[in-house]
Amino acid sequence: MTDLLQKLSECVEFGKVNKSSPFPPQMKGEDGADEIARQLLDGGTSPQKILTEGLMLGMERVGIKFRENKVFVPQVLMSAKAMNTAMVHLKPYFLSGEARQKGTFIIGTVEGDLHDIGKNLVSMMVEGNGWKVVDLGVDVKADRFITALNENPGAFVGLSALLTTTMPAMERITKSIKSAVPEARVAVGGAPVTHEFCEKIGADVYSRDPQGLVEYLNENI
Repeated sequence: MTDLLQKLSECVEFGKVNKSSPFPPQMKGEDGADEIARQLLDGGTSPQKILTEGLMLGMERVGIKFRENKVFVPQVLMSAKAMNTAMVHLKPYFLSGEARQKGTFIIGTVEGDLHDIGKNLVSMMVEGNGWKVVDLGVDVKADRFITALNENPGAFVGLSALLTTTMPAMERITKSIKSAVPEARVAVGGAPVTHEFCEKIGADVYSRDPQGLVEYLNENI
């Protein structure tokens, strides 16, 4: 089963969704994440072990490669697709409580901004590393973040923005969240965002790439 777990992590790393998938070329005709996850479950491997020793390892390697510009958005999307295909088999166990996730991460693109590629990449990487993700979508106002926090006590919050014109909204939302839920931890990111801006608006963490955020979350469970 150890070999199958390693194979599953490679399927996620290289974006091998299932046996019929032609991508990547070097794995053509081989079982993908779909088949291997099912084989592991049928063989008695726990869903928790499949997540932590298979899927998460693969997504971690993808995150590091993405940070180092060794892979790009299309590869990350294929890896996320492979991960999500395997997660279909595991989710019933999470819902039943038999397997557990690390915590909850609420994310949304801030009010006035309709861009979602960066947000979606972060969601995929965070979920692939064992977290439950509550994706609020785009153009999200402060009250929706606060409602989601009240529904998921102890969750982390991620605010995304691509436009410089929506950075004031990120500041307003951060301050509203901190006022309503003082213990909430808020992460900010996006093309115009900097560490200095993060400190200025009272957010807790800024990361220039998804892997940095994942590392912060894992260190602050």
